[in-house]
Amino acid sequence: MTSSFNVHDAAGYEQLMGRWSQKLAPLFIDFAGIANGERILDVGCGTGSLTFALAKAADPSEITGIDYSPVFVEAAARRNTNPRITIRQGDACALPFEDGAFDRALALLVLHFVPDAGKAVSEMRRVVRPGGIVAAVVWDHLGGMPGMRMMVDTVAALSEGGRQLRGRYCFQPMMQPGEMKRTFVERGLDAVTETELMIRMNYRDFDDYWAPIAAGEGPLGKYMATLDEAERERVSAAVRDAYEAGRSDGPRSFANVAWACRGVVP
Repeated sequence: MTSSFNVHDAAGYEQLMGRWSQKLAPLFIDFAGIANGERILDVGCGTGSLTFALAKAADPSEITGIDYSPVFVEAAARRNTNPRITIRQGDACALPFEDGAFDRALALLVLHFVPDAGKAVSEMRRVVRPGGIVAAVVWDHLGGMPGMRMMVDTVAALSEGGRQLRGRYCFQPMMQPGEMKRTFVERGLDAVTETELMIRMNYRDFDDYWAPIAAGEGPLGKYMATLDEAERERVSAAVRDAYEAGRSDGPRSFANVAWACRGVVP
């Protein structure tokens, strides 16, 4: 089952989101838990932000990262020097593992890009042993990402296409309060807990913020790629104005909130 997240270049993804995934990963690990000797599955590992953080947080016996994108799989495998870590291509909705093969299955910033997120949760539950943990975290695009809302609200004011982008972006799966928790409960997990995690995204200047989007990375970059040159320049100028907010170009910092959920396999 395909992902709705588009990626062209691993380095571009790192500038767009990977560097922030690395900041969020330790907070997510603290919430999801980890213990020495465990077998852990990282569903939708991307370039390895969570996978490699897990190896630093404890002494698990095995960490397996899977991702649908061959671009991400290649980049994560190239970075890997740890014999306990395995990176492979796989589908979150059809995990290529036996029932109960892992102690924990975690998903960092993945479920909102899976067309059938509930099925992915069921698959994570299936491959985790009884008593093990399933946990996931997603951004709150509607109310918790002011830096990205800055762009989508700007383009929504410019065109009907921009308004459609905002509608899609703000209401992706698993992002509404209680939505992941309900899904975890419906898929048969026990002791389900939901919380909020927050990091700050700090940019050096407008180009640091805008370059990966302008290059076509992620859902906002995908929208930019649909525009002709004149409209791209118009959008870029308008978003720059929003970023600068009447001041000269330079550093900006945005607080960003994510929903995190965990449950126990019965």
